[in-house]
Amino acid sequence: MGRESIEEGELSTPLVASGTSSGDHVCANTTGCDDGGENQSGCGSSSATGVVVVSTLVAVSGSYVFGTAVGYSSPAQSGIVDDLGLTVAEYSLFGSVLTIGAMIGAITMGFSEIFCLAGWLAIAFSKGAWWLDLGRLLVGCGMGLLSYVVPIYIAEITPKNLRGGFTTVHQLMICCGVSLTYLIGAFVNWRTLALIGTIPCLVQLLGLFFILESPRWLAKIGRKKECEVALQHLRGQNADITLEATEIREYTETLQRLSEARILDLFQWKYAHSFIVGVGLMVLQQFGGVNGIAFYASAIFITAGFSGSIGIIAMVIVQIPMTALGVILMDKSGRRPLLLVSAAGTYLGCLLVGLSFFLQDLQTTPILALVGVLVYPGSFSLGMGGIPWVIMSEIFPINMKGSAGSLVTLVSWLGSWIVSYAFNFLMDWSSAGTFFTFSSICGLTVLFVAKLVPETKGRTLEEIQASLNPFSAKK
Repeated sequence: MGRESIEEGELSTPLVASGTSSGDHVCANTTGCDDGGENQSGCGSSSATGVVVVSTLVAVSGSYVFGTAVGYSSPAQSGIVDDLGLTVAEYSLFGSVLTIGAMIGAITMGFSEIFCLAGWLAIAFSKGAWWLDLGRLLVGCGMGLLSYVVPIYIAEITPKNLRGGFTTVHQLMICCGVSLTYLIGAFVNWRTLALIGTIPCLVQLLGLFFILESPRWLAKIGRKKECEVALQHLRGQNADITLEATEIREYTETLQRLSEARILDLFQWKYAHSFIVGVGLMVLQQFGGVNGIAFYASAIFITAGFSGSIGIIAMVIVQIPMTALGVILMDKSGRRPLLLVSAAGTYLGCLLVGLSFFLQDLQTTPILALVGVLVYPGSFSLGMGGIPWVIMSEIFPINMKGSAGSLVTLVSWLGSWIVSYAFNFLMDWSSAGTFFTFSSICGLTVLFVAKLVPETKGRTLEEIQASLNPFSAKK
């Protein structure tokens, strides 16, 4: 079977040791959000068992950790700057070094929660900028890993018909982490907030001992009997898993015959459309300003003449319902419509905030800033937050997903670092100009999605590849 004809999702690699005597590992795929079960008719109509739900909840505890890391710097900014005497440049480094750690974490695939625990403790007990930055870097390393593997583990254990909704729970829990960290940060100091950040880390560390491994990982390492046992538990004791188990086994055997793709292979002409869509969505997602707004939301409200605490609470009220709505609509309305509405909403949000700064002498501008900052994260949570990762996992063939996943993740976190580090300096340059720039990029995203991004809902990976690479598909 040729390399280009394999359109299934890549197998997982272990995340952390589960502590069992046989050396089992709790696993998650390292390369994309779709596990390639598009042809697994045996699971196409399965329902969510208790085992799947519990395993998902443990996995998305890591997503909540991700959210707390993103949300921390906004409510903690004034307290840290006052207590430790940091300059704008030093606090910008603290805020943005999280994304450098995330780039490292995405490459090294270390033990995420160990990094996060160590990082939060370093922040909580820091006496100066150096320990603060080290802690933030460690949290970023864990966050980079979590952003990469949690949705993949969920995709691997859930039935095909439930995969879209279950994988977007990852984004919902990130949103919950960000929002609740904003909310709690309005009432406690930054050291206490960092200590609270260790709680979901401990929850996931303990929970990992009780959840099942990915059947595909077990199949990949030759533990076929255990693969079937795990699959039976995930689908229910009365479910017929014969077809799905056979497909996993055949797929694994096919994968073992494929040579490992390199990152340079992504630059072949036949992958041009997939490459442009995958990397383009990540670049536009980050340069639309999401991390600048998420990291420094409180400061934005204060600069615009509005109460930081009230603004943050309002953001919490908006973000979680919008993310939940995105989860519900993912497998109903399709990817493209959600992306178009989401990108248009972020464009409007940035435009309103830009106008509020541009017309700052008018008494109505704080309201404009509030509405704009609320519209932006609400719209982003609806689609632009999670759907680019889902699409990325669907548009690359199996033998390219490992390389594509690494490259796209690196590009995403690099863009995140640039925006989060430069944001404070851009605000000093021109607050209105900063948000008008973000607004222009969000407007460009609408055009990009309309012209280049395919609809992948309800299509097999073969069909998606044929539409993206028509010439190679005919070979």
